[in-house]
Amino acid sequence: MVRTPLAPWERRRGERFGALLRRARGERSMVEVAAAAGVSAETLRKIETGRAPTPAFFTVVALATALGVSLDELAAACAEQEAARDGRALSA
Repeated sequence: MVRTPLAPWERRRGERFGALLRRARGERSMVEVAAAAGVSAETLRKIETGRAPTPAFFTVVALATALGVSLDELAAACAEQEAARDGRALSA
């Protein structure tokens, strides 16, 4: 199966999401978090660096669980990043 190339904004979104996961990981090692999530360290590395900008839903769920972050928190942080990028304020 051939994938359609990602648009530049999709790549940037993946990079922002990866940075968000890196911050959530904090001082924990990539290997430790990947093992806790049941994914390879290379998969986590690709997501964190934006080289895998569209991770599978269940991969995101596993990583969120391993990091102790809710999907709601991830979604809110992504929305805040999008709003900041676009120069919009989020309504309360």
